[in-house]
Amino acid sequence: MTAEEMWQAFRCANPHITGRAQSWQFGGEADLLSALVLRGEKTATSSAHALYAAEGEPLSRAGTFHVIEDSGGRAVCIIETTRVLVEAFCRVSAAHAAREGEGDKSLEYWRRVHREAFSNWLAEAGLPFCENSSVVLEEFRKVWPDSEAV
Repeated sequence: MTAEEMWQAFRCANPHITGRAQSWQFGGEADLLSALVLRGEKTATSSAHALYAAEGEPLSRAGTFHVIEDSGGRAVCIIETTRVLVEAFCRVSAAHAAREGEGDKSLEYWRRVHREAFSNWLAEAGLPFCENSSVVLEEFRKVWPDSEAV
C-alpha cells in the first residue's frame, strides 16, 4: 500500500481528520524501527536539530500525522505526534531513550547509536556534532492500523 492509499483509508475511517500527512522512513533501519512502532515498542524518535534548518524543514508539532514507510517505500502505519521538545544531546533522558524502543532501551545504548548516527548525518551536511548539539525529541502514538478510535 502506498502512503497516499493508507492516508485516504485512514481519513475515510476518520472523517473529522483533514489535511495531508507527510510520509517518511526512520533513518538507519527503517524496517526494524517501523516494526517496533507497529508492536507499540517505539513511541518516540529523535533527530539532529541542525538538519532541519539545513534542509529548510519545519519541526513537527503536536497533532500532526505522519505515514511511516518501510525501506521499500511501502506504508506501514500512521502516527500522530503528541509532543516535540528540543534538548541538548547530553541532556536526553533515560525515559526518552526507553520510549525510542531500540536495542536494550537504555540511555547508554541510545547515546552510543545516536552519537554515531548524528555525527555521520551532520558531517554529510558539513555540520559539526558535539555533546551539546541540539536534538529534536518527538513523541507519538500509532493511530493506524489500530483498534482504538481516533
